[in-house]
Amino acid sequence: MTSADRNTGILALNAGSSSLKVALFPAEGDEPLVTGQADRIGPEGTLKLKDASGAELTVAGGDLTSHAGALAAIIATVKGAFPGLRMASVGHRVVHGGLDYAEPVTVTEAVLAKLAELEPFAPLHQPHNIAGIRAAMAAFPGVPQVACFDTAFHRGQPFVNDTFAIPHRYYEKGVRRYGFHGLSYDYVTSELERIAPHLMAGRVVVAHLGNGASMCAIYKGRSVASSMGFSALDGLPMGTRCGQIDPGVLLYMLDREHLDTAQIRQILYNESGLLGLSGGLSNDMRTLEEADSAQSHRAIDYFVFRVQRELGAMAAVMGGIDALVFCGGIGENSRVIRRRVCERLGWMGIEIDHGRNAANATVLSSEFSRTTVMIVTTREDLVIARAARAAAGINEGVAA
Repeated sequence: MTSADRNTGILALNAGSSSLKVALFPAEGDEPLVTGQADRIGPEGTLKLKDASGAELTVAGGDLTSHAGALAAIIATVKGAFPGLRMASVGHRVVHGGLDYAEPVTVTEAVLAKLAELEPFAPLHQPHNIAGIRAAMAAFPGVPQVACFDTAFHRGQPFVNDTFAIPHRYYEKGVRRYGFHGLSYDYVTSELERIAPHLMAGRVVVAHLGNGASMCAIYKGRSVASSMGFSALDGLPMGTRCGQIDPGVLLYMLDREHLDTAQIRQILYNESGLLGLSGGLSNDMRTLEEADSAQSHRAIDYFVFRVQRELGAMAAVMGGIDALVFCGGIGENSRVIRRRVCERLGWMGIEIDHGRNAANATVLSSEFSRTTVMIVTTREDLVIARAARAAAGINEGVAA
């Protein structure tokens, strides 16, 4: 199929820890027909969808307290807005692909079984990813469902960045540093290759900062280190996830507080990060910035500190840094966080222009900065859509 079919659609679904993003694409082209997301899924959940002109669609009723309910409302709304649309393929973000999947794969029951085995590795995401696939299979029977993996971008990292210093038998069993947010890094890398190929020939650190947050060292276009490891808990503090933690803390919880693994999992995944640091105030950086309180300052200060610390580590892995790229909800939108992260980094050649930062310009670095600082609006939906098109046998008719 080489020409656009106006009655053919490609659906991209991205289930995050507290959100569900959707983009409906035509058979060809990078501009979606419908975009939107369910945000802050839970008691305060909201769902907004808009068409290509920016007009909001009337949302079909649904339960936004869960990912499954939000997906049902999204699918019902899309079907209502485009009753004659034939869905050619549905692409899904899947957080964990383990050792088996380094490329997108068309989903079968055997694939779903393997993905279910990985749920303990990503309990906050993987069940929602699988539920989304099954819901889409029911809504669009016979249509190819394509899983696109956040871990795939990082496969092939050097052994020293792929392992832990525990008995090697665990490495052989798959206990490794997988890294995540790979779809975002995939898009940012391809976009940098398009707009700044000289940077992609060197040493780039991408900071994907959002409710889920991580950083990646990319050397000559390939991932060589990631702040996240075996699970999506490691590295930077996140909305409700702890980030890096001394394993001794977990032993303390087990031995002295007599908590079981379910209780510890609840704390690490759902009660920590910005939420825990702020004393339960909020897991949302927007709310914390607006609060301007001792509790919010505590959370923001720690978040900034850890980003700065990880940036130094990523630069050390590559022997220097040529560019720092911000993406993700916080990275793309928070002028305060970008400014504070870049403070005191003159030793790395980083100096931002505060006017450019305030204006959310693409290039934030000043003319005196040795290191380029940029914002790239990530497009995980487009990475997913391209993989779904390929599975449906649709040739890309429009250049990215």
